[in-house]
Amino acid sequence: MSHELTPKQAAEMLGYVESESTLTLQHQRYIEAATAENTRRAYRSAIRHFERWGGHLPADASMVSAYLLAHAEILNPRTLSLRLTALRYWHQLQEFPDPTVAPEVRKLFQGIARRQGKPKRQAKAFRLEHLKAMVNHLSAQSNLKAYRDRALLLVGFFGAFRRSELVQVHLAHLQWEPEGILITVPRSKTDQSGEGQLKALPYGEGELCPVTALNAWLRIAGIESGPLFRRVNRWETLLDAPLHPAGVNLILKAVATQVGLGFVSELSSHSLRRSLATTAHRAGASFESIKRQGGWVHDGTVWEYIEAARHFEENAAAVLLTKRQKQG
Repeated sequence: MSHELTPKQAAEMLGYVESESTLTLQHQRYIEAATAENTRRAYRSAIRHFERWGGHLPADASMVSAYLLAHAEILNPRTLSLRLTALRYWHQLQEFPDPTVAPEVRKLFQGIARRQGKPKRQAKAFRLEHLKAMVNHLSAQSNLKAYRDRALLLVGFFGAFRRSELVQVHLAHLQWEPEGILITVPRSKTDQSGEGQLKALPYGEGELCPVTALNAWLRIAGIESGPLFRRVNRWETLLDAPLHPAGVNLILKAVATQVGLGFVSELSSHSLRRSLATTAHRAGASFESIKRQGGWVHDGTVWEYIEAARHFEENAAAVLLTKRQKQG
């Protein structure tokens, strides 16, 4: 038996050519990188749920239909849609036939969605006066958390940041300019390639200036590198770890509760983005400037937010009521 190495084997040993196993790992990493981590986590959870129910992979159309029927009155149609997307992703990735595109599965899901569908709950958009009330409440305090939370809310609002973006911004991502600061978001939902998205925050007058609030937070916290928005423990000790994304939700709701806003249960971190869009529209900002500040890719998303601010614009009832007031 000959023990002579083939050219490919010799090249692999010398490190000139990557082995098949290495290429397979690289292939997997690149495929994973094409999907956001939060999305992959949701898909993994959906697959585990399917298997715990008794589903087997690869699945066929009858098994997926049985799964849908078993959960039609338990899970929201949006959740079922995510489960179907996860199953589709798994089968495509493993190069198996996709059972979710079968006519019987699609018809069944359409029927479930029609009978069980509920209006999508939207995060509440607050107004500038609500933001001002929260900021004034925090400005009256002198502890680390108050400085951090004030900067977090103002930067999050005026930058129309997602919570995942806020917690990953580091000091190195800031560029100070005479007009304000430029913040490079290293990675976002719509920038999975990691090219970076630039957001500009100008100086403003009064207590709502995000640049002034951020400066004050950095100064009192003594942050010289690393994450901007960090955890602070109960003893007012600044930690190195950044806030968890869920912490942005908790902070907004806590401050809104403290100032007595009547719609706390409707708020979430996404309210920061919606509120910037609706408030800027009311103030006369252009569609393009709103879209650019929020980093939105789809016009439809921006129009959805703007429409929420236009209920009393070009309102037929308002025309009649105004005319009646003038006549009176």
